[in-house]
Amino acid sequence: MNLNQIHNVYFIGIGGIGMSALARYFKGLGKNVSGYDKTETELTKELNQLGIAIHFEDQIDLIPNDYQPENTLVIITPAVPKAHSQWNYFLEKNYEVRKRAEVLGIITKDTFCFAVAGTHGKTTTSSILGHILFESGVDVTAFVGGIVENYNSNLIGSGKTVTVVEADEFDRSFLHLHPDIACVTSMDADHLDIYGDKSAIEASFTEFADKIEDKNKLFITNQLPLKGVSCAVNEEADFKAFNIRIIKSHYVFDVKTPTEIVQNLEFSLPGKHNLMNALMALAMAKTFGLPTEDIANALRSFKGIKRRFSYQIKTENLVYIDDYAHHPTEINAVHQAVRELYPNQKVLAVFQPHLFSRTKDFADDFAKSLSAFDEILLLDIYPARELPMEGITSDWLLGKMENNTKKLVSKQELIPTILKSDARVIVTIGAGDIGEMVTSIKKALHETI
Repeated sequence: MNLNQIHNVYFIGIGGIGMSALARYFKGLGKNVSGYDKTETELTKELNQLGIAIHFEDQIDLIPNDYQPENTLVIITPAVPKAHSQWNYFLEKNYEVRKRAEVLGIITKDTFCFAVAGTHGKTTTSSILGHILFESGVDVTAFVGGIVENYNSNLIGSGKTVTVVEADEFDRSFLHLHPDIACVTSMDADHLDIYGDKSAIEASFTEFADKIEDKNKLFITNQLPLKGVSCAVNEEADFKAFNIRIIKSHYVFDVKTPTEIVQNLEFSLPGKHNLMNALMALAMAKTFGLPTEDIANALRSFKGIKRRFSYQIKTENLVYIDDYAHHPTEINAVHQAVRELYPNQKVLAVFQPHLFSRTKDFADDFAKSLSAFDEILLLDIYPARELPMEGITSDWLLGKMENNTKKLVSKQELIPTILKSDARVIVTIGAGDIGEMVTSIKKALHETI
């Protein structure tokens, strides 16, 4: 498929974080872009402001009349149900219908591609790397699964020769990509509804890693059963972060590379996991040939990503942090960062589980991770693409937790319940629509300060 011959791009599920980045990209290329999504969100409003028409009803007559099979690409997200009438219309009329991952594959085939894989850390690592490349003057486009604070966008740059993409393991999407340099941040069990077991996930990551023939261009953590350039924090590795200090709530650290020692790097995102993400981005940028000074400047100026340990309120008496964590390992990372920064404070965590299948598969691990917080408020499970599973509920998960103070709350009860707590540090966690409630929570808490 030749993207140059495509005049129109139609998205089914345009409001998704990955889909909306592609929509911005094609709009930037001068294509006619429009699409459907189930509900209006902040992202769809932003796309509207760019001149992208979006509707929220699954009706065939809402497809633009001039979108014909010979000049239109249709991009779908895996979350769309098979019975979707617009999707079936496009298939019946022989339109070019592709998954988002396939389209990224086509784009990356014709560029120098950095691919960031891993069950955790993809968005942060690819955002840091995209920022480093962009700030260093590279002709780059980075497709990111989060809104990067520096750009207020999930798309960095508009370059034609270099791309940065998140290599998503969901639905084995990353096997469509054509990476030149890649990293694997982690290979924990997840998406067991797709894979079945951990060995199947590891096999898929191995297949992805095999796309990089030169193992000097594949970056891995010490723990992974893959061959590549090792990266570690406070452990021996080819790229090693060490001498780590916290100064004015920023990390200051040194890095040993295969050729030099870089001293006094500064990075503001808290948590050892984020140091690892920064180290991976640094290693890839160094291997690409960027000057150390440019990398250091970009690390210092990186402001973070919305919903990734994102400060909403930061005062002497009250801290409110929001995070996208939706897997036990990610919740542990949030907890580690909070305890490191606020060691003697009472912490209230609000968690919205994401997917019935993930809650079922990792229930005991979720219970253990969440029990580490002083107080827990639990919302109902966010179903996303799934139907309910018998017996798998937030109440069932709550029963497995050991917190002294724990409660199941509705969305309507949430803010009044938060306001009753005497916790000085509050964290909202989850990948569902809890993110849509952050502004209201922040507003209510501000009124108490």
